[in-house]
Amino acid sequence: MVDFSGYLSSIALPAAQRIAETRRIAETMTREADVRQALEQVMRAYGFQGFMVMVVPGKACRSLSEAVVMTNWPKDFLASYDAASLMAGSPVIERLRRSTIPFTYDTTLDSHMRADGKGNAVLRLFERGNLRRGVYIPTHDVHGTCGAVAFAGNREAVNPGELKELTFMAGYLFSRLSELKEMRSRVPGGLSRREIECLHWAAAGKTTTEMAKILALSEYTVNHYLSRATRKLDSVNRVQTVAKAIRAGLIN
Repeated sequence: MVDFSGYLSSIALPAAQRIAETRRIAETMTREADVRQALEQVMRAYGFQGFMVMVVPGKACRSLSEAVVMTNWPKDFLASYDAASLMAGSPVIERLRRSTIPFTYDTTLDSHMRADGKGNAVLRLFERGNLRRGVYIPTHDVHGTCGAVAFAGNREAVNPGELKELTFMAGYLFSRLSELKEMRSRVPGGLSRREIECLHWAAAGKTTTEMAKILALSEYTVNHYLSRATRKLDSVNRVQTVAKAIRAGLIN
């Protein structure tokens, strides 16, 4: 498990130190569950009740569920939102499509900006989910994928200082989540149980001879499994293969 609270206490540090600390913590996240945990820690630290990570939907997309990458919003929220076809007239979604500037929202105020007459339905849904006010932070990954991280609840509007801090953290968490998803997708059929076992012992510093004794295999077979894992993870040597496997959450 990754404890992101250490970063929260470093917000008062100079910018260069904050960047280094955030990168260090992000790099220790080897599973998507680690990113979820970090988002939940940030959410609680700032007094929100929910978070959502999404890819900004295109004009042809009519379902918010299709755009959501990770969230802890109430399970029935997205289903109700999509059943009522609320995304098409959403001023929030439209703003995310045309701007990269973080912004706050207040459902009580913003619902009246809808031109489709569904403002009251939106207000009731967000009130029921305790998600009346919050912030949307546009972000992107190294491939240019446009996304957003949202934090929501019933607390008062975030102040400029909080918005700056949340923007800084959201950018790194979105990027790390994208990296982990990409790593997972790069393994076409995944690693076999034996390949993972060999990598586990390689990560523990065992030699081929030692691994062969531990796993009751020949040294040739151990090298075969390690070579196959290296090809699957598109690595150049055993050290890089182990590093990629750890970062992808394939081994601990």
